[in-house]
Amino acid sequence: MKLLAPLAAVLLAGCATTAGPQAPTTGRTLLFSDEFEGTILDRSKWSAIGPEFWVNDEQQAYFDRPDVIAVRGGSLFLTPRYAPGTDTHPRRKADFVSGRIVTQGKFDFTYGRAEARIRMPDATGAWPAFWLLGNGHWPATGEIDIMEYVGEKDWTGTAVHGPKYSGETPFVDRFYFPPGEDVTGWHVYAVEWTKDAIEFSIDGRITYRVTRPMVEHYGKWAFDTPEHVILNFALGGGYPFKVNGIRQPYHGMPAETAERVKRGELSMEVDWVRVWAPR
Repeated sequence: MKLLAPLAAVLLAGCATTAGPQAPTTGRTLLFSDEFEGTILDRSKWSAIGPEFWVNDEQQAYFDRPDVIAVRGGSLFLTPRYAPGTDTHPRRKADFVSGRIVTQGKFDFTYGRAEARIRMPDATGAWPAFWLLGNGHWPATGEIDIMEYVGEKDWTGTAVHGPKYSGETPFVDRFYFPPGEDVTGWHVYAVEWTKDAIEFSIDGRITYRVTRPMVEHYGKWAFDTPEHVILNFALGGGYPFKVNGIRQPYHGMPAETAERVKRGELSMEVDWVRVWAPR
């Protein structure tokens, strides 16, 4: 059940954060939220990316389709589909389509707390993500990867990218779930972004922190301009390949995962997304 009152947000099941004076959202202003009620994506908040976009040698094309981007039962579902012949990109010609939604042009913010309650499938080479991106030229206006998952269910990654610390960034971390937990359960993935630090947490547990002095050893601090919110479900590509080394039948994704996509078994499910003003 969704709790729509801002101060009740910390009571959601599956989140280790509890109400009280230490709760990270107590007394703060809610800047943006989507509880994914209803039966369609709220296009006043989100735009869907189309097939012209392609990065990281991902093995899917993004399409705005109701079987790929769906809202039902109080959640958003991003579900990759097997659709050979759909993609007409001359170099890519992907066998798969999937979803990527962004708030760019509709909502962005500078400093605050962004969080989402998400669960994901156990599938090698799946690459769902929840992240923030600056509105200017990459990486000059920064990228904050709140959650990236590449198919090993016991961990998720976080990272930041900016000038002279992008791509193979030094600022990357893995959080390994304790016994009995993994990505297939509901978790609240969050970032607390201030003018001098970026702090990541999962279910209220701080997992990693990047500070301005750490970054400035490498390049300019890129996190002082607005960033927008992104949710996407990629398949294969550069990051999964670096983890699993799979080359065939798809770069970074094995046949088993492709077969599960064909059967419609894999989705990134998002219960809600919320962005809060700074403390």
